[in-house]
Amino acid sequence: MSITELHDEPEYLVATIHDDVLDTLAPSIPAADVDDLRSRVHGPVHAAGDDGMAAEVATWNLAVQHTPAIAVGATCAADVVAAVSWAVAHDLKVAVQATGHGPVRNAAGSLMITTRRMQGVAIDPDRRIARVQAGVKWHRVLEAAAEFELAGLCGSSSDVGVVGYSLGGGMGSLGRKHGFAADHITAVEIVTADGRLRRVTAEAEPELFWAVRGGKGNLGIVTALEIELVPVGSLYAGGIFFAGADAAAVLHAFREWAPELPEEVSTSVAILRMPPMEELPPPLRGQTVVHLRYAYSGKDVEEAERLIAPMKATGTILLGFVGPILPTEMDSIHMDPVDPLPAWEKGMLLAELTDETVEALLEAAGPQVQIPLIMAEIRLMGGALGRPAAVPNAVAGREGAYSVLVLGPAVPELAEVVPAVGKGVLRALMPWAAPGVLTNFLGDVTGPAEVLNAYPAETQRRLMAVKRTVDPAGVFSFGHAI
Repeated sequence: MSITELHDEPEYLVATIHDDVLDTLAPSIPAADVDDLRSRVHGPVHAAGDDGMAAEVATWNLAVQHTPAIAVGATCAADVVAAVSWAVAHDLKVAVQATGHGPVRNAAGSLMITTRRMQGVAIDPDRRIARVQAGVKWHRVLEAAAEFELAGLCGSSSDVGVVGYSLGGGMGSLGRKHGFAADHITAVEIVTADGRLRRVTAEAEPELFWAVRGGKGNLGIVTALEIELVPVGSLYAGGIFFAGADAAAVLHAFREWAPELPEEVSTSVAILRMPPMEELPPPLRGQTVVHLRYAYSGKDVEEAERLIAPMKATGTILLGFVGPILPTEMDSIHMDPVDPLPAWEKGMLLAELTDETVEALLEAAGPQVQIPLIMAEIRLMGGALGRPAAVPNAVAGREGAYSVLVLGPAVPELAEVVPAVGKGVLRALMPWAAPGVLTNFLGDVTGPAEVLNAYPAETQRRLMAVKRTVDPAGVFSFGHAI
């Protein structure tokens, strides 16, 4: 497939790495006005050109570098209120960043609020509720909740921020049993474009509460969430690396095995192209491998072992461990990288995983293909992920039986090649596609229309209605904006 052929793809698969060089000219803000903002907030304020600006807005995904006009390091909700009000008065759009894992493109010329200093975590074990401020990463919630044999619905990495992950849906290793992380949000504290700090729940402002749980950052700056925790004393979980030569056998076995699993099991399989780094174990170093991820949240260890046994026999095991772990050790399931790196990613949903689907994936991204992708992953969905939340929300992606994610290095030398190849892999799977995309897996997008396309039609209509009500001027127009 040629690169030119990819231009005819459906809109929600079209994405490019944008050149933000022309967007980096910041509006001129009088120094006296910046000093006025400094007098209103507790945290640091940086203007374009200040020595501390780059460090304040640095991202984890190094593919995106922000060049806002102003950056405010918020320490509390009052700082966010002051910053949003000041930005609106100065006709600046507002962007937000916590950990920097999910930037979409440069928030050039904005007022960027960084929330990483907002680190409050409080656990109510009787109600099984955690109140989490905007800058908190999942590992802090897991550690705090573990004392009470509770856990939050963390994703594949506990280094990711709770708020951004949860507002985008949030599908993790306990998802098939308990649903999306957004399904377990019970209250949202959010600063809207009018400079108000609102506490929204199912009873207070229910339409905004519906929209923000799944609507990502479209509706304001979230300063804290209250989330339900689930009882988890331990898990039977881990990952197994198979030789790349056995990719066909492993993936076809996964296709037959995964749909029969009970909801207590969440699982995924990924073709990984490992770099030749000395930090990696020799069996994996510089190799293309197949990584099976498995998490059983039931209490019967013998059942957990029985369920995974068929997959263990499908290929040559290079490395891996599956056994009892604590919720605080869930990172060992996916083993996501912890150091910042430049990455391009894109996702889609599958309605089914057939023999032909697996063959199409192998032909496009199997070990025999020389392509610059780091990962092509299939995650089993269904179970609670496919059912409506107890309190309905705007989460996209429930229609999928599987989620697919492709990931590649976003380095200048491959700026055009990686997106073309990644989109080519997704295009090969289009005959089996389900409508929509998980919002957190949208990756780089071409614009608001592509983001809206991730949601069902009725959800699109309701989201836009709420957006027009609480943000009629489009103050929050960065990230996955609609």
